[in-house]
Amino acid sequence: MGRVRMHADEVETDTDLVRRLLAGQFPHWADLPVRLVDSYGTDHDIYRLGAHLSVRLPRVGWATGQAAKEAEWLPRLAPHLPLALPAPLATGRPAEGYPFAWSVYEWLPGENANGTLEDLDQAAVDLAAFITALRRIDTTGAFPRPPRDRGSALAEFDAGVRRSIGELGERIDGPAALRAWQESQEAPAWDGPEVWVHGDLLPGNLLVVDGRLAAVIDFGGLNVGDPACDLQPAWNVFAGASRQRFREELSVDDASWLRGRGWALLQAVIAMPYYWDTNPGMIRQASRALSEVLRDTAG
Repeated sequence: MGRVRMHADEVETDTDLVRRLLAGQFPHWADLPVRLVDSYGTDHDIYRLGAHLSVRLPRVGWATGQAAKEAEWLPRLAPHLPLALPAPLATGRPAEGYPFAWSVYEWLPGENANGTLEDLDQAAVDLAAFITALRRIDTTGAFPRPPRDRGSALAEFDAGVRRSIGELGERIDGPAALRAWQESQEAPAWDGPEVWVHGDLLPGNLLVVDGRLAAVIDFGGLNVGDPACDLQPAWNVFAGASRQRFREELSVDDASWLRGRGWALLQAVIAMPYYWDTNPGMIRQASRALSEVLRDTAG
């Protein structure tokens, strides 16, 4: 697939830049082979470094806080979770004309969860166990949640969702999307304690090994807030019986289910007009999720 420009203000990277950064800051890794990893991720370029490492370089300024967040929190969260997490090894500083902090991680094997899970019912159990364990981790010392971020109230996103649905025009069933969005907004708000949420449990952030869910990656959306945010896989990954199994494993009440469905819709319609011409993988994923949301709403 190669590298495709997705943001007007993004920074270009390539393998030569990675080699120069490594030579200047981590010379013990500088002789390892480097290659770009094909991905429809949107905020980082990922390079495979040798057999066991990866390098992540933010594309845009708004993604630059992820390395520090993951370096601080993933080692704390990982011992409590039943699936593998990325292991941060080093953080690099801006250099060689590249303006952002960047990071080196252990390489996690696997394929993303788009069509690679052999048993969706088992995957629903495995992912629900991960979410349950994440919710149970003490949030003491957690960073304050920014406005309009993962785990916030859906009402904070109302203007953006309605604007995106309008921009999509006849490419989607706009009236149905607006009805579904309104239903989710009208659901009773979360009145329990805020819990840890991954915030971006899309198929591209779930790694599958030998047909079974093995790891969760990309914790840039990590936050504390409404646990319904992490119900998105119900419409992004599962369908039918496996969706119901996912709900049962998490004991989701009706209000939380509606808010979770709102999060799946929100993620899809915000992404679609922005990435329509540049990221076909993201558009396929978002279109599938929106279709499942609207089918679920109509049913």
